[in-house]
Amino acid sequence: MDDRTIFITQYDVARLRDQIGEVRRTSRGGLDYLDDLETELARACVVAPTEVPPDVVTMNSRLTVVDLDTGEEMEFTLVFHKDADIAQSKISVLAPVGTAVLGYRVGDTFSWVVPDGTRRLKIRDLLYQPEAAGDFEL
Repeated sequence: MDDRTIFITQYDVARLRDQIGEVRRTSRGGLDYLDDLETELARACVVAPTEVPPDVVTMNSRLTVVDLDTGEEMEFTLVFHKDADIAQSKISVLAPVGTAVLGYRVGDTFSWVVPDGTRRLKIRDLLYQPEAAGDFEL
């Protein structure tokens, strides 16, 4: 995580806080990843869905990221945990890369810790953002 300003909609913050509370109530141990998400939510600039910039990754956004070290590209949709499905390239916001990308803009770079080190990723393209498309109820 870094100190760059990230944007999150009021609706997403409320749903994410509810989801974090539910996971904490129903899971046992190993919940450090929730601390990372809570840290991101606490530092975010919370905006109305109609005010989120169109190049910001919000929940249910479809995006392409590129690994700055290998050139590998990855396309996925950032979803709430219950909607995650790797076969459909739907990545949970509770996954490390999901938490890392939330609220950043096209062109931003971020780090993602993986078992063999740290990957540096750049948001190359935002293929779909619900708010920019007028889809406020996803």
